[in-house]
Amino acid sequence: MNEAEAKILGRQLMEVSEMAYLTTVQPDGYPNTRALWNLRNRRMFGRLWPLFKEHKEDYLILFGINTSSNKITHIRANPKVSVYYCDPGDYRGLTLSGDAKIEEGMELKEALWDPDWAFYYPRGIGDPDFSVISLKPKKAKYYHKLEGCDFEI
Repeated sequence: MNEAEAKILGRQLMEVSEMAYLTTVQPDGYPNTRALWNLRNRRMFGRLWPLFKEHKEDYLILFGINTSSNKITHIRANPKVSVYYCDPGDYRGLTLSGDAKIEEGMELKEALWDPDWAFYYPRGIGDPDFSVISLKPKKAKYYHKLEGCDFEI
């Protein structure tokens, strides 16, 4: 597989993978990986598609996160993260790596907000425990079965 194919197939995987696995670096230097809703999944979060449509080439990743979570603490101390998307049944995966950013503005919070999230953030969009993390990755690796391709973004 060549780089152009890997980029297309990687973006397609981002649109169908239910979960995105975020890895941050803990204070002791070890990685910590956890599953988060993949907001680029078109079936589950189709209303967000216009937001991501403009970010095909930069592979923008967004997460709604509790400000009080250790994910935020880890990113403040070390913004280097990776995000993994997969289709285990077809042996496909995409790893994206770069520096995460904790978004401060309300614009992204408003764009991402889902009323069902009030369960987690009872004060709504303005809840101080609601944060948005963004990642415009720098490196990627796509693989399918026994073929893989590394590429820069």
